[in-house]
Amino acid sequence: MQSPISLRFLTLTSATVIFGTAVWLSGCHRAAELPADVLAASKTLPDKVDYNLHIKPILSDRCFACHGPDANKQQAGLRLDIAENAYAALKESGQTPIKPGDVAGSELFHRITSTDPDEVMPTPKSNLSLNAEEKALLVKWIEQGAEYKPHWSLVAPAIPEIPKTDDKGWVRNDIDRFVWAKHVKTQNIASLPPAPEADKATLLRRVSLDLTGLPPTPVEVDAFLADKSPNAYEKAVDGLLQSPHYGERMAVDWLDAARYADTHGYQDDGPRTMWPYRDWVIRAFNKNISFKTFITWQLAGDLLPPSKDEAVARTMLVATAFNRNHQQSQEGGIVPAEYEAAYVGDRTDTFGKAMLGLTVECARCHDHKYDPISQKDYYA
Repeated sequence: MQSPISLRFLTLTSATVIFGTAVWLSGCHRAAELPADVLAASKTLPDKVDYNLHIKPILSDRCFACHGPDANKQQAGLRLDIAENAYAALKESGQTPIKPGDVAGSELFHRITSTDPDEVMPTPKSNLSLNAEEKALLVKWIEQGAEYKPHWSLVAPAIPEIPKTDDKGWVRNDIDRFVWAKHVKTQNIASLPPAPEADKATLLRRVSLDLTGLPPTPVEVDAFLADKSPNAYEKAVDGLLQSPHYGERMAVDWLDAARYADTHGYQDDGPRTMWPYRDWVIRAFNKNISFKTFITWQLAGDLLPPSKDEAVARTMLVATAFNRNHQQSQEGGIVPAEYEAAYVGDRTDTFGKAMLGLTVECARCHDHKYDPISQKDYYA
């Protein structure tokens, strides 16, 4: 089967235009007719359409309610959240929802661009719709191979290809190369030239706030300005990393993720002694312990073989306070089993967000709409 014409070459001068609709010729029984508004929107799309960034939000918001993981609500036996299902021909109609690289042969394309109320998807009764840009993204995604990807937090980070630049000496590092390449692509070099290099005092202030959350002292500024060595900045960074305030600054974000609080929450919101856990997190950053140890001790420090070093053994137990940072009710008359279930749910939700980068609480009531978590997995 002949592949449809690429979006990169589909222009009003090279495509047949019938009643404001661009036509993609193919070997299928049906041609891929691109509505004029979708054609116009396609000209502003990114070069590469990414499933997690561009496509999954559209499918999860407009399609998964009827064609997602919830078996009780699936329509037409179609699942669009799993590549193998989306690529397979439907048993009843024989139609293929998505044919990677073949827009005309993909039923999804014909449904989202149809004007027939009995054919168009999403259906009118769903009160959902796709705008021209969203349709264009789906079309270009199919044309580029309709690649599915795991949830973003389950994809191993990869080093991107470093852009080549003709920057005439402005670029100092690889980050600069990305900035310069973006400027060139958007043609902003003339109207928005790169900012000049920051002076030394400003540079020290920025890095000090980043690493310690505090501005540099006058003494530190004077010392940095007086240091004319080529590695003066590196020495300043090393000094900030050795500061006890470094751990305090780095701990802030983790303590937020771990829902740290010095009170119980709920009715009287009475105080509780959680500061030893806070101090442990700060020390962990300052000592630069391994991320594996940092995570393992918080989740299961009380289940690991006890260390022969009593100080280490106590530290492992303090780390497990991560699991007890949840709200706790001290009200008389509560049903213990009810709050025990609430506490376990809180720990499960926090584990998903802080450790996995996944929001799991949707699976408390049903299979998750777009993350790979079933209701059975949640309660297991």
